[in-house]
Amino acid sequence: MITALLALAAGQVAAPAHAAGPTAGAEPLPQTPYMGWNTYYGLGGDPTEAEVKASADFLVSSGLRDAGYRYVWIDGNWAAPTPRSAAGDLTANPAQFPNGLPALVDYIHSKGLKAGIYTDAGPYIPGRCGLGSGGGYYQRDADQFAAWKFDAVKVDFLCGIAADLDPKTVYTEFANALRNNASKRPMVFNLCNPVTSPDWGNYPETQQSTYSWSYAPGIAQSWRTYTDVGFQGDIKFKDVLRNYDANARHPEVAGPGHFNDPDYLGPQLGMTDEEFRTQMTLWSVAAAPLVIGSDLRTLSDASIRILSDPDVLAINQDRAGVQAVRVGPAGTTETWVKRLANGDRAVVLLNRGDSPQTVTADATRIGLTGDRFTLKNAWTDQVTESAGTISAAVPAHGAALFRVGNARGVPGVPHVTAGIPTLPDAAPIVAAGEQVRVEVAVRNDGSLPVFTPAVRLTAPEGWAVRADSRAPKSLAPGSSTTFAFTVTLAADATAGTSTLTATTAYDVIGRGRVTQTTTAGVVVAPAAPDGEVVLSHHAWISATSGWMSPTVDASVGGWSPISMLGHVYPTGIGVASPSTVRYYLGGACTRLAAIVGLDDAVRNVGPEGATSTFQVVGDGRVLFDSGVLTRDDTRQVDVDLTGVRVLDLVVGDAGDGGYNDRANWAGLTASC
Repeated sequence: MITALLALAAGQVAAPAHAAGPTAGAEPLPQTPYMGWNTYYGLGGDPTEAEVKASADFLVSSGLRDAGYRYVWIDGNWAAPTPRSAAGDLTANPAQFPNGLPALVDYIHSKGLKAGIYTDAGPYIPGRCGLGSGGGYYQRDADQFAAWKFDAVKVDFLCGIAADLDPKTVYTEFANALRNNASKRPMVFNLCNPVTSPDWGNYPETQQSTYSWSYAPGIAQSWRTYTDVGFQGDIKFKDVLRNYDANARHPEVAGPGHFNDPDYLGPQLGMTDEEFRTQMTLWSVAAAPLVIGSDLRTLSDASIRILSDPDVLAINQDRAGVQAVRVGPAGTTETWVKRLANGDRAVVLLNRGDSPQTVTADATRIGLTGDRFTLKNAWTDQVTESAGTISAAVPAHGAALFRVGNARGVPGVPHVTAGIPTLPDAAPIVAAGEQVRVEVAVRNDGSLPVFTPAVRLTAPEGWAVRADSRAPKSLAPGSSTTFAFTVTLAADATAGTSTLTATTAYDVIGRGRVTQTTTAGVVVAPAAPDGEVVLSHHAWISATSGWMSPTVDASVGGWSPISMLGHVYPTGIGVASPSTVRYYLGGACTRLAAIVGLDDAVRNVGPEGATSTFQVVGDGRVLFDSGVLTRDDTRQVDVDLTGVRVLDLVVGDAGDGGYNDRANWAGLTASC
C-alpha cells in the first residue's frame, strides 16, 4: 500500500478507468474541484431568500466569485412544512422564499454564479428527516431541479439511513435520474452520505461514508468521505484533521471530474486564522471541493485573503486532479505531497502539535531528481533555492505549503529557515515577573552560504530582552545555529497570550540583506486561585470540548443543568469528549474535589455511546484516573494538589468515539 501511494505521488499510477466522471447534457461538468458556498454551517437550518441573495452579492463584491467560488448552495430545510404539492412536486417554504426558487436561481445566475440545491436519497419521513426524494420521486425531482435551472444537487442520506436503504443502489438510481433529466441540463452531483460509525451508532460498512469511495467515482462529481466536519456554527481543528485523514484513505480514486470530499471550509467557526489556513492548505492539496461553510457576510479580511490566495487555489485547481499522499510516517509532524500537471510537487509540512516545530522533507523522497530545487512558498510568495532539503518553521496547528520544482539558471536566494521563538525550558504557562529562556534556530538549506546572520527579539512593553549568544560570521549550506535570549516578563504582565517577535536577517551575495519575521504566542497565566474556590467560576487558561464548547454550571451546550443519576449539581463544567480544561494554580493549592460522570441528558439520545474516562493531571503527572465510566457510573475525586503549577482536567472517549459523551466535572472545588 505504501509503495502504491508513493507511486501515485510520483505520477506513476493512473486513476482507475471506471472512475471517469459523468456528464449531463451537452456542456461538460467541472473537471477541477468545484468551489462555492453552502448555507448549512453558517446560516443554520432555515436559510432565507434574503440571506442567500446577500451572500451571492458578497461573493461578487468580495472578489471571491472571481477567485473561483461560483456555486451558491441552498442546503436543507428549504422546503415547505408539507414538502410536496398535491401533484407531487417539491415546494419551497413561502415564508423563507416568498418569490419561489426559480426567481432566486435567476438572481444567482444574474450575478455570474451557479445555483445548488439539496435533497435526500431516502423518502421523507415526518419527525425523522426533513426532505427526501425517495419513494419513487428521483426522476421527478431531478427534472424539477433542472427545470428550475439548478446547476448542482447535494443528495444527503439522513432519510436514507432512517429507511435502512443501501447507499450504492439508491445513489446510482439518483445519478441516472440526474443524467437523464428532461431538460438535459448538466448538474453537479454531490453524493453526501455522512453516516459514520461509531459517531452515528453502529451500521454495516456498506451503509457508511467510508464505503462511498468504492462506487461513487463512477456516478458523482464528489462524495463525502466521513461524517460532518462540525456542527452548525462550530467547526473545530481536531475534526478538520479527523476528516482530512479519513479523506486521505483512497487518493487513487480521485481524478479530473471526480473528487473525495472531506466537507466544508470553516473560517471563523471556531478555528484560529492559523488553523483555518491549515485547513485551506490540506483541502487544496487533497484536490477537494472548496465550499465555504461560514456566514459570508461576517468574514474578515484575513479569511478572504486565505480563501482567495491565487497560488493556493492554483494547486487545488491543478488540471491533473491528483490528490496528495503522505510521504513518511504519520505523527505530530508530517509531509504530504501532490503531483502537479507540469511535474512540480506541492509539498505540505504539517504540524499537528501544540508547539512550533521545524519540519523538513527530502526532495528525493517526493519524486524529484537533481541537486537544485526552487521552492515557492504558496502563502508568503517567497521564492528560494534548496540543495535538496525542504524545511519550514511551522507554528502549532500550522502548515507550510511549497510548490517545488527543479531549479535552472543563476542560483537563487538560499532557502533559510528562520525559526519561531521557543521556550525550551519553560512550562506551557509563564507568570508575571518570571524569567524564561527563548531560542530562535536558523538553518541554511540552500546551496550557497549566507553571511552575518542575526536575530532581533522583541517583546511586549515592560518586558526585558537580553541576547545571550554571539552570531556567527556566516552560515554554510546545510548548517544551523541557535540564538538564545533571556526574557523577563513585566511584573504586571497582562494575563492571556502575548507575542514574541523574531526578526532574522542575513546577507546573500548579489541579493543584499534578506529578512524574515516569525512570531510566537506566550501564554501568561491569570492570578492563581485563593481560598476555597468553585473552580468552574475561576478563569481557565484554555478549555476544549469534543463538540460544542465547555459549559459552566450546565451540561455541555447549556440546555440543561448538570445532572447525574438523578442528582442535580448547581456548579461544575459540562464537556463532550475529548476535552481538556487547563487552570493555573501556581503551586498555591492543596486539594481538588469533584464528582465526575456522564450527564443524564445522554438518556434522551439513545442507548449508544456515553462512555468516558476522566483524569486529573498536575504538571504532566496523572493524579487521578477514573477508568471507563458509563451512564450508570459516577466517581468521587479527592486529589492532593500540593505544589501543582498547571492543572489539566482531561476527558477521553474510552476508545469508542465521542458519540453521546456528555461528561461532567460536578461540584469542582479547590482549596488554595
